[in-house]
Amino acid sequence: MALSALCDDSDWGMTWRDVMQHRFDSGPERLSSLDGHALGNLLIVTLWELLGDPVEGLRWAGALLEAEGTVLPMSLTPLVIEGEVPDDTAPDGLRTVTGQVDLAREPYIRDVRLLPVDAEPCLQALSAIESADCVILGPGSWHTSVLPHLLMPEMRQAIRDTEGMKFVTMNLSRDSETQGKTSAQELEILRHYAPDVGIDAVVADPSSVEDREALERAAARMGAIVHFADLRRAEGLPIHSPLKLAAAYQEVMER
Repeated sequence: MALSALCDDSDWGMTWRDVMQHRFDSGPERLSSLDGHALGNLLIVTLWELLGDPVEGLRWAGALLEAEGTVLPMSLTPLVIEGEVPDDTAPDGLRTVTGQVDLAREPYIRDVRLLPVDAEPCLQALSAIESADCVILGPGSWHTSVLPHLLMPEMRQAIRDTEGMKFVTMNLSRDSETQGKTSAQELEILRHYAPDVGIDAVVADPSSVEDREALERAAARMGAIVHFADLRRAEGLPIHSPLKLAAAYQEVMER
């Protein structure tokens, strides 16, 4: 999805964007081991295996898409995400769910972690964070896409120590991972897992925030101000406008 977001608006870019994000679904009558997997992930894994280098594999995938920008992995070690979810049938009332696809379907996730705990960080990614003018967390699936950057110790330290500004972009709608949670509670999740990471600004569309004052209080506990702006691509559509987001980031950075 990161590579797809960097595709241009040409027919080539939009076609490859859709190809990369296509998820296999063989239907209920003919289950397949590919079900739920994105074709783009399979392409990237193929390049990694052929080239023996995750960073080079992503570079070649980006070249195929004519992507504007660079995508870097968090780690050179294959990572697995897992967490605990409530389960009345389990002895301790909790069940362990392993894997991004399965965990993303769960509404009440807790104790999220990355395995292995000693995974090797990508040095190019750490260097990019160190030299960045701005580091932006979100939008995205809160537990399985946004939070993981704060779960790896080296990545969390790089984000904490960078001199660049740090933003959190709130989602425009709730998914299964954040069912029943408010925007303020979503922000508290990040603070729970990374209490030492300060944030400069939280960018949010007011139409997606239940309680503005609660969000502002949660942001203040992370050292941040909240910048409210219209961020939707179209009214009622739960998709961010890249142009509106860019304008919001620029306005905050110029304050």
